[in-house]
This record gives sequence, structure tokens and C-alpha cells, in this order.
Amino acid sequence: MKLKNYTSEFKNNLKLATPVMMGSLGHLLVGLIDDIMVGRLGPVELAATSLGNSLMFIALSIGIGFSFAITPLIAESDGEGDVQKGRGIFQHGIILTTLMGISMYAMLILIKPILYHLDQPKEVVELAIPYFEIVALSMIPLMIFQGFKQFTDGLSQTKYAMYATIITNLVNVVLNFALIYGLWIFPRLELVGAALGTLISRVVMVVFIYIVLKKKAKFNAYMKRLKLSEIRKKTFKRIINLGLPTASQMLFEVGLFTASVLLAGTLGALPQAANQIALKLASTTFMIAVGIGVASTVRVGNQKGLKNYVELRRIAFSNFLLILLIMFTFSIGFMLLKDILPWMFTDNLEVIKIASSLLVVAGLFQLSDGLQAVILGALRGLQDVNIPSGLSFIAYWIIGFPVCFYLGRIAGMGTLGIWIGLLTALTSSAIMLFFRFNYLSNKLIKEKNECT
Repeated sequence: MKLKNYTSEFKNNLKLATPVMMGSLGHLLVGLIDDIMVGRLGPVELAATSLGNSLMFIALSIGIGFSFAITPLIAESDGEGDVQKGRGIFQHGIILTTLMGISMYAMLILIKPILYHLDQPKEVVELAIPYFEIVALSMIPLMIFQGFKQFTDGLSQTKYAMYATIITNLVNVVLNFALIYGLWIFPRLELVGAALGTLISRVVMVVFIYIVLKKKAKFNAYMKRLKLSEIRKKTFKRIINLGLPTASQMLFEVGLFTASVLLAGTLGALPQAANQIALKLASTTFMIAVGIGVASTVRVGNQKGLKNYVELRRIAFSNFLLILLIMFTFSIGFMLLKDILPWMFTDNLEVIKIASSLLVVAGLFQLSDGLQAVILGALRGLQDVNIPSGLSFIAYWIIGFPVCFYLGRIAGMGTLGIWIGLLTALTSSAIMLFFRFNYLSNKLIKEKNECT
């Protein structure tokens, strides 16, 4: 095929992906705002938010990964033109994501004592605990929101979650200024203030998206609540069968990045703060890949519903090419601005020096990080989740973590060695997942041709 056959899809991909990118960046911005504002209090406070969020990332990976199952199922039903099937999936999905949010909160509170046993600086742990307790509670509204978000994404109506996230960030910025620094009538709560801002803003986010969808005529059929007699074990099972492997895959990936935070923490507060800065910046560009990944999931899911596998493969490869071009640009940007970007977070020269070296590696892994995220999106669109989950485990924990640990601790390379391990893991993941999609899409085309 000519290159134009792929680049001609860029417009459609970006139209669907851009609101998701903005929404995902908005989610990240909540934490980024916390880090920038808390960073002005000092590197120990910044390290404390990093430690508190390290366990939150694990819960988020499980919860959000599980909710991703809703999108391909909704996209498939939309491709088939079956509204009642879509309504059933959405309503069952909301029940499951709500239960998941409550479960994740309970789990986080139960494992809270582990923060005292991770070989982290004592002053960092003491500040992290109260921050962690409040942010953990925000898992409940966040997971309810995820149910609504994945539903609207599956219908290619990605703008509503974006609007909700914009509102969330405005609320969060105002509350952070007031509660962290003690402006006007509000007390100075520092880290606790940042946590309260996050919790309140996430509650506002759920209320906003519910009201918007309830008022839109296009969602009326879907928003009708299920009667008790309409609840189906089979539908719950279908979502769970897709959701659990997806959650596992995200857990393996986020778990490795969490391990990098903990490894950096054993080196001291300053390396941990530098690690947090580099992670936040790399995570920001990764949200672009998340948006393209959702576009890939939705469009592949639609074509799966239509059983048009040749078009499915062409659209998927157009998303792969698009993310490579975008992430190449970010890669150059990270390397050129490595000495400037850390100043957004701190004026501590030692932290800036360490973070600058990490951004060079972050620039290198932009391509593989973005590509593996978008390929995973395409595989979710095919509802292929079990083998990709296993491949992710191999990439992150059989290949990546040993490299992180060896270079970071044993070889004495510190945080730079840890990040070389992350680069190795992401590159391994991208290569293996590409071969999986290539094999599966060709197999579907071949099988259909044999039947006709």
C-alpha cells in the first residue's frame, strides 16, 4: 500500500483522539499541579507526594485498566447498530466500576502500613501518610467517572469526558492555591490541602458528566437504568473477562514505574524528587499516546463489529504511524529542553542536574512507549487481552526490572541506570506486541478469505 493510504486516516484518528488526549492530560494535570505547587514547599514534600502516589498508581492501573473493557464492547455494539446491547454493557459497566472504586479504596487503606517498610526516608513517609489517606478516597469518584468515560469513548463521543476534566482542573487549581498555601479564609494545609483539592475536584467531575449525559437526547436510551430483572451474569462475566487481563497488563507496566520510584527513594530524597520530575514529564507525553490508543481501540472495534478486517488492519497501522511521528517530535524536545524543564518543579540544583540526565533517556524511550500503548489499544479493539497481558509481564518484569535493579543498585548508576531499565522494558513490549497484532490481524483476514 502507498503511504497515503495510512496518512489519509490521520485526520479521522486525531478527531477522535484529541478530546481523549486533552482529557487524559487533564487527569495527569491534577497530579502535575499538585507536584508543581508542592514542589515549591521543598524537595522532601515533593518526594512525599511521589511516595504517596506510588501506591495510588498501582490502584489506578488496576481500576482504570479494568474499565478499559467497556470501550471495545461499546464500540463493537455501536458498529453492529445494537443500542440495547450497548445499554446493557454500559449499565453493567457502571455497577462494576463503582464496586471497583470502593474495593480499591479499601485495598489502599489496608496496605497503607507498607509505606513504613519500603526503605524510604522517615521524614518523607511521615508527610506522605495523611496525603495518601485522602487521595485514596478519591478512587471512588474517579472509578465512577471512568465508567462514564469509557462508555462515551466507545460511542466515539470523546468530548464530554474532556469537558469534565477541564472543569476538574479549574476546581483543582483554585482549591490547591487556597488549601496548600492558606489563601483568604482557608487554612494552610500544605500536602493535605493538595489531597483535599484532588478529592473534591474528582467528585465535581462525576457530577458534571452525569448531568451532561442525562440532558443529551442521544444518550437517553443508554441512560435508562437497568431493572433488576435485566441484570445478566453473562454481561458481567464478559466485561470481567476483558477487564481483568487489561488491568493486569496495566499493573505490570505501572508496577515497574512504581518500582522505579521506590528504587530511587532508597537512594535518598533528592534522587526520588528528580525521578518524580522526569516521570511526570514523560507521563505528560504518554497521554498523547493514550488518546491515539483509544482512537485505535474504537476504530478497530467498529471494524470488528462490521467484520471488515482488511480495513481494520489499515486503520490500525495508520494509528501506529501517527504515534511514531508524534513521539519522535517529543523525543527531540526532551533532549533539547532537558536542562530547562526541571525548573518548572524546583530550584534545587542537585535535583535539576539528576532530572536533566533522566530526560535524555526519557527522550529515547518516547517512540517505544507511545507505540506499545497504541498497539495495545488496537489489540483491545480486537478484544485480545490475555496474550498481550502475558507479553507485558515478560517485557516489564522478566526483562525490564532486572535491568533497572542491576544498573540502578548493583552497578551504581543510580536513577540513570533505573531509567535505562525502563527504556529496555518499553522497547521489548513494543516489539512483542507489534508481532502479536501483525499475526492476529493477518489471521483474521486469511480466515475470512477462506470462508468466502
